Amino acid sequence: MEEAAYQSGAKEVFLVEEPIAAAIGAGVDISKPFGNLIVDIGAGTTDVAVISVGGVVVSASIKVAGDNFNHAIMNYVREKHSLFIGEDAAEKIKIEIGTASEEADLRTMEVKGRNIITGLPKVVTLTSEEIRTALRECTGQIVEAVHGVLEKTPPELAADIMDRGIVLTGGGAMLHGMDALIEQKTGVSTLTVQDAMLVVAAGTGKYAEIMSRM
Repeated sequence: MEEAAYQSGAKEVFLVEEPIAAAIGAGVDISKPFGNLIVDIGAGTTDVAVISVGGVVVSASIKVAGDNFNHAIMNYVREKHSLFIGEDAAEKIKIEIGTASEEADLRTMEVKGRNIITGLPKVVTLTSEEIRTALRECTGQIVEAVHGVLEKTPPELAADIMDRGIVLTGGGAMLHGMDALIEQKTGVSTLTVQDAMLVVAAGTGKYAEIMSRM
């Protein structure tokens, strides 16, 4: 599980586990004896953790996150459309038409790249359903990690999570439909926090204050 450094001037004071920082930044009161399930989908790692009384009770970390989404899109476009695109283009596709769950209305996007057979420029139109398919393995692994942590969670904390829901943070959590997919597969209400990319940094800065009060 990744850790975030708390800085005081140029001096590093201590490290805080990212899910705890994410929970604090998302406004979750980690000091209470309640179970809180945080799913932090960063660039390279997804951390899933049940937090209670300021500490991690059950956790899992997998090397599947936002960067993997981009690579999955690049691979799909190359294999299905014989089109080579860069990571910047994949990131744009992910933001504009990327989705983790099925949509009633398809979104489309025109994508330019290089034909891998002829080497010439080529344009294709992608749909949001294609991108859901491209991302299915990655999003499925994240759902499995969440499911695995829930299975290991003590019953009393699991009951809290059913009441309080699952909190998604991190840039990867902003993938359209990621919260809906997790909610559908786990049966637990799931919410992506506002400013999901910034909550770890915000929570890291508040960690010392929170722990001192505890």
